[in-house]
Amino acid sequence: MSKALKIEQIEDVVVLFAGDSGDGMQLAGNIFSTVSATVGNSISTFPNYPADIRAPQGSLTGVSGFQVHIGATKVYTPGDKCDVLVAMNAAALKTQYSKAKPNATIIIDTDSFQPADLKKAAFQTEDYLAEMNIDPDRVIACQLTQMVKDALADTGMDNKAIMKCRNMFALGLVCWIFDRDLNIVFNFLNEKFAKKPSLAQANIKVVQAGYDYGHNTHSTAACVCHIETKTKQPGRYMDITGNKATAYGLIAAAEKAGLKLYLGSYPITPATDILHELSKHKSLGVTTVQCEDEIAGCASAVGASFAGALAVTSTSGPGICLKSEALNLAVIMELPLVVIDVQRGGPATGLPTKSEQTDLLQVLFGRNGESPMPVIAATSPTDCFDAAYDACKIALEHMTPVVLMTDAFIANGSGAFKLPDLKEYPAINPPYVPEELKGTWTPYQRNACGSRYWAVPGREGFEHILGGLEKDNKTGAISTEPENHHIMTCLRQEKIEKITVPDVEVLGDSKDADLLIVGFGGTYGHLHAVMDEMRAQGKRVALAHFKYINPLPKNTAEVLKKYPKVVVAEQNMGQFASFLRMKIDNFTPYQFNQVKGQPFVIAELVDAFNNIINN
Repeated sequence: MSKALKIEQIEDVVVLFAGDSGDGMQLAGNIFSTVSATVGNSISTFPNYPADIRAPQGSLTGVSGFQVHIGATKVYTPGDKCDVLVAMNAAALKTQYSKAKPNATIIIDTDSFQPADLKKAAFQTEDYLAEMNIDPDRVIACQLTQMVKDALADTGMDNKAIMKCRNMFALGLVCWIFDRDLNIVFNFLNEKFAKKPSLAQANIKVVQAGYDYGHNTHSTAACVCHIETKTKQPGRYMDITGNKATAYGLIAAAEKAGLKLYLGSYPITPATDILHELSKHKSLGVTTVQCEDEIAGCASAVGASFAGALAVTSTSGPGICLKSEALNLAVIMELPLVVIDVQRGGPATGLPTKSEQTDLLQVLFGRNGESPMPVIAATSPTDCFDAAYDACKIALEHMTPVVLMTDAFIANGSGAFKLPDLKEYPAINPPYVPEELKGTWTPYQRNACGSRYWAVPGREGFEHILGGLEKDNKTGAISTEPENHHIMTCLRQEKIEKITVPDVEVLGDSKDADLLIVGFGGTYGHLHAVMDEMRAQGKRVALAHFKYINPLPKNTAEVLKKYPKVVVAEQNMGQFASFLRMKIDNFTPYQFNQVKGQPFVIAELVDAFNNIINN
């Protein structure tokens, strides 16, 4: 750094990397967030990519983005608008500029703003900055592509390979702006390309070139900023996505329970990364099977559960539809099974790369007969670890399938994750049939919690048959007797109701709030940020965010009836609000419902909730 260059201390910043799907924006954003998490900054990310496998280069529909919010203290969302926009081509500038703050710094590659590029992006003139009313003084316009070619001219790489390194130049420039340690970037690249050291060195060279460009030009469009972490907690940290955290939580639960982990799955956006991650961990006793369809994925997991494994199946909304028959089989057989639903936009194929909360009623009720099933909704990318662990514990200890709901936003997004100490996590104790019951045990004998005892095949004297037909609650034989069916239906329901979950916590002005905000699952960060913003305006606001949906926390009715006004905000047309009305007498909340496939916008919610208070 030049001695004459002043480094400004800031509290937080939002950076949006945008370009073609092949421009590596997800990788550049991921590295920048990893570097920031490594030094202790709080982060929240939002990868946003098109559903096209390979959209036409330079097209408006093919823009891929990665937004990251970095803070000196806790940040809860990726941010409504960005402070820095990296636009690798004309289409990226055209589609993403609306997400930039009025004083945002814009970084563009002028080599990708040629007449043909501007035409593809539907610009009317070649003066694209004036056409979009962008102040040139806020723009760092550089011949990025040409400088990458110059940096790698002596490497012998072909043009196609060189072009794939353009994202690293942009990353280097952003690292200069925010005073990031390049050594962390270099270590990341050396690890990522460990099997191709020449490729690692090429990328490192380009990152350095981007950093040096910022250092040498000292552009008037940006100053160097530093975000000093203010709330450091000792420990080892990593930048982790929700899907990876889910996979790790499943592995941890299997280790704690002393069981092999089995995943039966079929690839589906945005859940496939769970299958990919678990397939890397065979050394930890993990078995993964990529089945021929969703039904086979779930049915194979039911079989693995019967055989004594911690069984999991992962999917998104369309897959839940297909799995429903096999899920019902797990319910009537009372076998432990974890079902992961990474929600996406629907119905049908819908918006496969976008995020919604529209599967709630499906996972609660989308099966024939009385088919109760616990439901947990993870609240953030890092919470996916704990949520997966909890889902496994409930499934194994209560002998039931459990649905873990995440969504595309938190599954693909990431946060700074403090590596946990598994010794601090509660024990997982499946209700194995006691040896003293040998000779008298029948398959549906139950313990004090109402869970049937688990007899893993291979134990002499505990041979048994389970199936999809109703069984006698005493003998385990097939039964069509009316009174027995009613008894078994009640026993299966009571078992779920007996599950103990933590009380819902009220944050903010818990004692005297004029408005209680209620949400569930992946909207936690946005609703928390809304509460903070409104309290900063002098309003008395509280937040009750639900992670456990079925059964609901025992203090739910007490909390929801305590406040004069309650608003339930969700990314659907009111499914959680409907469920709460069904469960709580005389409860009529306000509702904020939005189904756009995108995260909530903080400013919109603040305006809507202020109107509720004022009216």
